[in-house]
Amino acid sequence: MTRITLRQLLDHAAEHGYGLPAFNVNNMEQILAIMRAAEAVDSPAIIQVSRGARTYAGDAMVTKMIEAAESMFPGIPVCVHQDHGNSFDTCRGAIDQGYTSVMMDGSLEEDASTPTSYEDNVSVTNRVREYAHAVGASVEGELGVLGRLDTGTGEQEDGHGATGTLGHDQLLTDPDQAVDFVARTQVDALAIAMGTSHGAYKFSRQPDSDVLAMSVVKEIHRRLPDLHLVMHGSSSVPQDLQEIFNEFGGEMPQTWGVPIEEIQEGIRHGVRKVNIDTDCRLAMAGAMRKVAMTKPSEFDPRKFLAPAMDAMTDLCRLRFEQFGSAGHAHQIVPASLESMAGWYADGTLNQRVSTS
Repeated sequence: MTRITLRQLLDHAAEHGYGLPAFNVNNMEQILAIMRAAEAVDSPAIIQVSRGARTYAGDAMVTKMIEAAESMFPGIPVCVHQDHGNSFDTCRGAIDQGYTSVMMDGSLEEDASTPTSYEDNVSVTNRVREYAHAVGASVEGELGVLGRLDTGTGEQEDGHGATGTLGHDQLLTDPDQAVDFVARTQVDALAIAMGTSHGAYKFSRQPDSDVLAMSVVKEIHRRLPDLHLVMHGSSSVPQDLQEIFNEFGGEMPQTWGVPIEEIQEGIRHGVRKVNIDTDCRLAMAGAMRKVAMTKPSEFDPRKFLAPAMDAMTDLCRLRFEQFGSAGHAHQIVPASLESMAGWYADGTLNQRVSTS
């Protein structure tokens, strides 16, 4: 069994100074692309599933596809993570399905679009943490709301994201509040708001400190050096993928994502998990558009999906290498959920657990 908890995986990443891309999946091709890339570079992997993906494919299908991939790639430690859980029930359902990690995004109400109060965030995150840790699963919390600093707006992805206009007090995580939040919730990882957002249209220009607040990452890491930080909305939306998409009939206006060098700077300051979805979608969509444009008589879905899977595999492999996780899979021996639950109960996980 190669399944691993997020906590154990991020402890190893912190111990060895690397970060991990966390890729969202909806179908077989995306899961295989991640696992093929991970095997090629000997990297552990985080496969994350949104509520939208669980609805699209169905819980049973998602669960069985991931189990099949694990059996095909037994040497790769895999964390299966619920992305942007909107309620206790969503997170409990994922844990009951065998997910080894859940994100409780208590920054938004259960409608997944309205910012909530700080105390409500603490309360629901604590409830999820108690349930998860009792069985050994990990919990990622969120403090602050994802969105663009230049416009004060976010974008819904798979039905999750704030609507309306928000102030910088909501769009930037307060370091003082982060210290209090972690002490009260005991989360294993914390997603912070720093100007990133979902989707392809993150920035209207090459981002600088006015729209991408890396200073927030650095200050929280200074105050909480052992905390695993998470960057959401961190696709880089590469120029070459935009060009392929547009060359073969797409209509994507010029846009900018999070530069790789900024993510690498974040990794040097405690970022251990980096969420990526748009880059994978763009790579696959460009490849499928190319087939449609260059082979207009083609109608076999495999002829579209195979090159799309190859394009995503290349993208995933590159991110494993860029974030430093390549070469580490063979070092990790996944602990059982029962062992993790025991360590939570006796306080062992108040310190990092060596996984080498």
